[in-house]
Amino acid sequence: MAALTFINGDWHDGNVPVIGATSHAIWLGSTVFDGARGFENVTPDIDRHCERVVNSARNMHLESPLLVGEIIEIALDGVRRFGPNAEVYIRPMLYADAGIDLLTPDPESTRFILTVFDAPMPDGEGFSTCMSPFQRPTAESAPTDAKAPCHYPNSSRAIIDARKRGFQNPVMCDSMGHVAEFSTANIWIVKDGVAITPVPNSSFLNGITRQRLIKLMREDGIEVQERIVQVAELHDAEEIFNSGNYGKVQPVTRFEDRKLEVGQIYRRARELYWDFAHSA
Repeated sequence: MAALTFINGDWHDGNVPVIGATSHAIWLGSTVFDGARGFENVTPDIDRHCERVVNSARNMHLESPLLVGEIIEIALDGVRRFGPNAEVYIRPMLYADAGIDLLTPDPESTRFILTVFDAPMPDGEGFSTCMSPFQRPTAESAPTDAKAPCHYPNSSRAIIDARKRGFQNPVMCDSMGHVAEFSTANIWIVKDGVAITPVPNSSFLNGITRQRLIKLMREDGIEVQERIVQVAELHDAEEIFNSGNYGKVQPVTRFEDRKLEVGQIYRRARELYWDFAHSA
């Protein structure tokens, strides 16, 4: 995998060692990141992704040494270094190198790194899904207002469990048993031509691509509902698809033992997003 890492004002090739064994981040998890995309010579919503990493840092009691605008410039510079039509993942990260005491991160020790690496876009052929036995946390039990690596071990074990059962990306519920999202992206279902997505309730991030799709579809005349979604609704949904930074908009072709067609609402949502990405 080709990668470039920006640290301490310079670009370096590959997977650069950046953290020590006694760093607060590696020991106690005081780290946040974000993910943006470069593809087809566009970087949709790069400004919002860079803004979110700074906000996530504040919510984790860190303080970015760079302004949002400076992070955007570094990100775009990294993408340009890969050349035209590159399909890349853009990952700014902020982490505490030291603690005020044993558990509390020192915000003044916050360091910034940004990595850009090759990551081909998914082909849009779809994926299989199932219900996961693992749940999303509440705001009282985890920093759900930050895009933080501490959330991802739970996603990993959900994916491992799903793959053992022959599926790719499972659906996770919140602590009340309502549908929250896929393990790595926000979820959408379609019923009677209406696009439905769970209302944010502090158990999952209100994704940037999710927010963008809501706006685009409503402007296009598609009815969009943000509300509580019950598991039973997935079993008779006409369509299921996701929205997220990595693949942007991808369809579900199998839920549990039921095959699903790639539907018209999904196709229109993907078309709207690609049009937006190339016009921004």
